[in-house]
Amino acid sequence: MALSKRAAAEFFGTFWLVFGGCGSAVLAAAFPNVGIGLLGVSLAFGLTVLTMAYAIGHISGCHLNPAVSIGLVVGKRFPAAELPHYIAAQVLGAIAGAGTLLVIASGKAGFDVAAGFASNGFEAHSPGGYSLLACLTAEVVLTFFFLMIILGATDKRAPGGFAPIAIGLGLTLIHLIGIPVTNLSVNPARSTGPAIFVGGWALEQLWLFWVAPIVGAAIAGIVYPAIASEDEAPKVMAAGR
Repeated sequence: MALSKRAAAEFFGTFWLVFGGCGSAVLAAAFPNVGIGLLGVSLAFGLTVLTMAYAIGHISGCHLNPAVSIGLVVGKRFPAAELPHYIAAQVLGAIAGAGTLLVIASGKAGFDVAAGFASNGFEAHSPGGYSLLACLTAEVVLTFFFLMIILGATDKRAPGGFAPIAIGLGLTLIHLIGIPVTNLSVNPARSTGPAIFVGGWALEQLWLFWVAPIVGAAIAGIVYPAIASEDEAPKVMAAGR
């Protein structure tokens, strides 16, 4: 498959992730009387990845996330030469998804993008008021386990056809844990899209949501191959030898 086609798939897939996940937070999380809340937003993010994994997984691998692409490079599952193309497509898709969401959200009287627009943040901009260290730790650890799930579910020894389910449910669980801490990123592109339109504090704090996910993903790219490699069967020695 041509790299241009795979990059296009990553663009549309990341658009869907940001539009669907952040859209659920902005438009539906606190909707009067029938808001979907934290559980609904977490499920929405998981569903975006699950649906896109089936839709474009056979085209691009459905990374939708610069940290995932970097983790796969470290784990020797993806060529480093193609990394810039994937990251560019993912970031542009995220910005396009956030921009489309802004057009829709702005159609309601009283909407104010400065209220956060599903942006990620720490300290005063953490939903639960968590410290910089707490937010950094959460993003590293949660991205690490997200990549461990991806690497394990897509291992050639894993049951075929079930990887999107494991990955989608994994992302749902990660959001259930992390939304109160940082609004949950584990994805630099997802963080960049809304931050571009919020500006100010969201752009100032964006560095953490690039650094922490990349660190967590890179660690997983090292750890998973180390624990998953098949050792040679030990030789059975006769007693006394």
